[in-house]
Amino acid sequence: MQLLELWLTDFRSHESVHLECPSGLSAFVGANGMGKSNLLEAIGYLATLSSFRGVPGDALIRSGADTAVVRARVISDDREHLVEAEIVRGRPNRVLVDRQRLRRTRDLLGTLRVSVFSPDDLSLVKGSPGLRRDYLDDLAVSLHPRNDAVRSDWEKALRQRNALLKQVAGRLDDSAGLTLDVWDSKAAQAGTRLMEIRRTLIERLATSVETAYQQLSGSQQRVDLVYEPSCADDLLETLRSEREVDIRRRLTTLGPHRDELRITLDGMPSRTHCSQGEQRCLALSLRLAGHREVAREVGTAPVLLLDDVFSELDPSRCEALVRALPEGQSFLTAASGLPESVHPDRVIQVTREGLVERAGAN
Repeated sequence: MQLLELWLTDFRSHESVHLECPSGLSAFVGANGMGKSNLLEAIGYLATLSSFRGVPGDALIRSGADTAVVRARVISDDREHLVEAEIVRGRPNRVLVDRQRLRRTRDLLGTLRVSVFSPDDLSLVKGSPGLRRDYLDDLAVSLHPRNDAVRSDWEKALRQRNALLKQVAGRLDDSAGLTLDVWDSKAAQAGTRLMEIRRTLIERLATSVETAYQQLSGSQQRVDLVYEPSCADDLLETLRSEREVDIRRRLTTLGPHRDELRITLDGMPSRTHCSQGEQRCLALSLRLAGHREVAREVGTAPVLLLDDVFSELDPSRCEALVRALPEGQSFLTAASGLPESVHPDRVIQVTREGLVERAGAN
């Protein structure tokens, strides 16, 4: 998989950009606020139609403009594709692949795959369980785009069930009870499948994460990933048995939306007992393991996006991460210079005036 060309119009801070993208490692360097990360964000957007920074679509449109356009030529499954996304302020976005308009996001998934590493990844270890659930679900979709339908079905059933619980305001009549039966059934079907996907994925990741951690840290510490569902395997029975509690609280108290991925280092909870250096190394290991699993599954490595990750690492871990990176096309950003161990195939200076390509590495 490779990105061949990228065009931006009024995306974030960039009024107009045309970038040819050879294979290998490209580095975007420059002062903070010049728009380096925006370039990686645009590439990531074309893969998922969402920002890896978690911002809404309107925030991606340059100030003073009403529309942003991101276009790219990519090679996927030995075929070349043109992917175009138009982000319109206050209106639905328009997405085309090979000039054909897409009606659903999932029809795009797999055309361009990316793996994103960023300083915010520390929250995968330190942050709330929801971030770890998102990590698992996003990775499951990267492995098999059809998993997006499972996640979507669960989220829809959960929204509808919660809306009904709020609507009945603590009093369930016969009509509302029948409707709740329907949403219980739909939620249980999709939720059970989602839990199975997560459990299987964690089993698949466990060894890869430990291997990556040991490579990055230079230690032999044991890393364990444990899936902790909030309920028993029979989700339908759980929803029925917790119905009175849910009606009283006006929300669904148990289900996949309450599950946890517990990460331990030598048996100790990483969220509370690891140093920040260890936590950052674990977060990188999760991303690296996910990248390797996708490459192994689909037969080609996703495009790798490294957003200012080296500034947060000491020299030994910078060098270890560089050694651990798999082959494939990669883009990185850096504000304070590149580590000595990083030797990009090309360096692009990002300034307020535009992009200027410099000769090879450091």
